[in-house]
Amino acid sequence: MKNLPYRVNTATGDEFDVEFPLHPDTGSAVRVSQLVSALLETVERDIAVAGETSNGDVLQAMAMALAVRARIIHAPPAVSRALARELVDSSLGAMNQSDRRRPPTGNA
Repeated sequence: MKNLPYRVNTATGDEFDVEFPLHPDTGSAVRVSQLVSALLETVERDIAVAGETSNGDVLQAMAMALAVRARIIHAPPAVSRALARELVDSSLGAMNQSDRRRPPTGNA
């Protein structure tokens, strides 16, 4: 199975290096990486404009968006639901295996 190496830099200064497993039918790892970046940047930009937003609200909105995208697919709902769950589970597993790092701060 191929992996997508991805570096996450959070708004709070945390950093993660993740090896996301790619689905065997992935069309383009580059497009997957670009879409992940675009989604994360859009959420951060919206929070910066709208103000404080709970992590639960962000996760709920992203789950709803995933549900919409899964249903848009012209496939039996059970098939797209199973695929969405498989992809979420493997991505969460990859994130849980990555270490949270904080860059050094302070004055020398």
